[in-house]
Amino acid sequence: MDLVSSLLMASGAVFTLIAAVGLHRFDDVFARMHAAGKASTLGTILIILGVAFRLSTVGQLLKLGVVVVLAVVTIPAGVHVIARAAWRA
Repeated sequence: MDLVSSLLMASGAVFTLIAAVGLHRFDDVFARMHAAGKASTLGTILIILGVAFRLSTVGQLLKLGVVVVLAVVTIPAGVHVIARAAWRA
């Protein structure tokens, strides 16, 4: 289980790094928002799943489940708000 957890967390870190590189390298605001929304959400979920493999109690797993749901809802919504503001400006 430690190997699976480490692989999930490492792949989540790689996706988060890809999101950061995308924010730095892309020229267009909308391309930057796409990189930030997709890759960082996936990276966050993978890191949380990796942590979930290391936990043992149901209460801790439920808390991580809430964090995943909130991340899936709020990260794309925040990116959408930023992209909409950029479109109107």
